[in-house]
Amino acid sequence: MLDESVFIHDVIVKRVWIYKDYRPIVRVTGSHNKTFVFGALSIDGKQLFRQYNKFNAYTFLKYLKELHKKFHKMILFMDNARQHKAKKIIEYLEENKATITVIWLPTASPEFNAVEECWRQGEKDLFYCRLHKGFKDMRKSISKYYRTKRFNLNIVRYLTREAV
Repeated sequence: MLDESVFIHDVIVKRVWIYKDYRPIVRVTGSHNKTFVFGALSIDGKQLFRQYNKFNAYTFLKYLKELHKKFHKMILFMDNARQHKAKKIIEYLEENKATITVIWLPTASPEFNAVEECWRQGEKDLFYCRLHKGFKDMRKSISKYYRTKRFNLNIVRYLTREAV
């Protein structure tokens, strides 16, 4: 199961408990810098997350090749993102159809993709009311988080849900 997410260098302001008659000050960057993280989870708990500067067919193909090298024979559950259906990707999948099987998830149904939960947890842990010093610091935090965090999600439970 795989997916990708964009992280923007700014603070996500959420509700917090404060003293009555106290006005909190939330610092924000106003930055539009962003980074993209690709992630995959296997049914036996293995995971592979990588960070890229762009999300396009080239970066997705690079990630797909790395994933293929690590897992060899695999069944991929993917959403219908335009980059997933690019000519280069379809050609690569066709060339490797003996070892890669693709099952396309229904359009607009993130509830079937367990990796979406990884993005939700990462966003909460890394960005809720937290200001990163700079873009490099943010990228480093994201990299460390997804390199060290073990999600232990039940992928089968996600795939067998009823559509909302």
